[in-house]
Amino acid sequence: MAYGEGVAYTFPPLANSDYLLQNRKESIRGVKFGRQGELIVNGITYNNAMTPLGLEDEEVADVMNYILNSWGNSSSKIVTVDEVEAITE
Repeated sequence: MAYGEGVAYTFPPLANSDYLLQNRKESIRGVKFGRQGELIVNGITYNNAMTPLGLEDEEVADVMNYILNSWGNSSSKIVTVDEVEAITE
């Protein structure tokens, strides 16, 4: 959604997301490779699939840095291309 709010019980929010900030590697892995299965965000359980976006590692880093510093999220540590490259499926 335009403001990162997600869809209740279907697609987890990116806005003010405890999961993103507490699960950095898994969040990067999800953007890089997609994901499926159960996920708890802000106390709500989600069980859906996210297809891989087909992004290059630099694009994954850019997306993560945007998400981690938008919609109420704040991260002082940037996601680097090296960090993304190190994450494998």
